[in-house]
Amino acid sequence: MKKTISSIIGGITGAITLNIIHQTVKQFDHDTPRVDLIGEEALSKALAKVNIEPPTGDALFTATLAADLLSNAAYYSFIGLVKKKHLITAGALTGLAAGIGALTLTKPMGLSDAPVTRTEKTKLLTVAWYTIGGLVAGAVMLSLRKK
Repeated sequence: MKKTISSIIGGITGAITLNIIHQTVKQFDHDTPRVDLIGEEALSKALAKVNIEPPTGDALFTATLAADLLSNAAYYSFIGLVKKKHLITAGALTGLAAGIGALTLTKPMGLSDAPVTRTEKTKLLTVAWYTIGGLVAGAVMLSLRKK
């Protein structure tokens, strides 16, 4: 399969995996990262700055989820730029960087970091889940390129 197509499919798969983990586990464990809350805050602030009334409730959640899927898919797709033999390592490192970024970039961006830094467990899970998304993206790309 072509490199570009496998990169896009892998990126989408990694983003979906990340969001399934986030949305599923938050139903059962209150110490889980709530990146969705950061996304909602970011989207609301961005729209307000351009004088657009931000959505609320389910509409805000849906808009944020869509934006999150698109941005993470695009981000994870960049893993595909490396040579085939480095896809898994690049996936792990890309995911690790995203997780660390989620912990460290929220405050400088004017957003609350509490949803991802509440406890040590929350911090660990934030980094772990983004890393899993990157690993899945890299593994899918590798699998598609073997065909």
